[in-house]
Amino acid sequence: MIGASAGLLAAVLAAAAPARAADGIQYWRAEFPSTDFSKAAVPYSEFRSDGATRDSIPPITNPTFIPASKVKGLGALEPVLSVRVGADARAYPLRLLLWHEIVNDRVGDTPLLVTYCPLCNSGVVFERAIDTENRDLRLVFGNTGRLRHFDMVMYDHQTGSWWQQFTGEAIVGALTGTKLKALPSRVESFKLFRDTHPSGRVLVPNRPKARPYGTTPFVRMDTSPGHGLEVYGLSDEVKPYDRVVVVGDEAYTVKLLREKGTIERNGLVISWTPGQNSIHDAKWIPFGRDVGNVVVRRRDPESGEWADAVHDVTFAFAFKAFVRGGILYSYLPPE
Repeated sequence: MIGASAGLLAAVLAAAAPARAADGIQYWRAEFPSTDFSKAAVPYSEFRSDGATRDSIPPITNPTFIPASKVKGLGALEPVLSVRVGADARAYPLRLLLWHEIVNDRVGDTPLLVTYCPLCNSGVVFERAIDTENRDLRLVFGNTGRLRHFDMVMYDHQTGSWWQQFTGEAIVGALTGTKLKALPSRVESFKLFRDTHPSGRVLVPNRPKARPYGTTPFVRMDTSPGHGLEVYGLSDEVKPYDRVVVVGDEAYTVKLLREKGTIERNGLVISWTPGQNSIHDAKWIPFGRDVGNVVVRRRDPESGEWADAVHDVTFAFAFKAFVRGGILYSYLPPE
């Protein structure tokens, strides 16, 4: 999944060839001996491989954090995936997540799964605790190295079940049909996180030279035409790599949001402000074009206070792939 510029993107998409179920499972069983491949919610023909294997994109299982005030070398406008649990606010820079994609973390008693798929630009934080009929599980996740609709497919160490990153749902194995609980999070600039949470903490690499952190292999990807992604049936005015704000089964193009500044709809207030680098533009992330910051908030009916709502700022093709029947707004219809 790593290693594509816009010029090579078509080749990468072509290389991610559909797996033949009969042949694929034979090899998958050797790689994933604890996975029950007799259970699946999706056709095996939908899985693709670009040559990556189990955890060849290594997850982070022992994350290290430092205070935001002590962070050096991270651009003020670089994007971070941030989450707050109680009084604990944490930021996970995309310059790290694009090389690791998964962080198994824990805040107090809350086990967190922090995920980012750079091919879909989908960043979601889940609780990695689930209740089963027999016991409560605190799952630990890795990367299968497979894609489905160009989105990362994860697996859990306890049961070997495969999980879709975009939806947080188990789609293969013993836990098929189980969904992880998504938590409100933001992709925002490091400056916004630091200003809002001066005592917050930021993920730093355990081995700073293990990857070319600060650079991105996805050069000019989000301004490319996305050849090969027409199969997802977007309207003419929306391109595959247009960013959209996904809330439930609805999405709004960031272009529309940028024009409006704020969208108030269905009890939500969705706002956009400038000042965040794209990781899909220039080789060095701090020089990436400005794609702005999105905040999605909803008023609590009991307290009357505003709080962040679960959402995802992702590429348009991913919304169409995973939210079947969802509505994508490129303009605002009358209420």
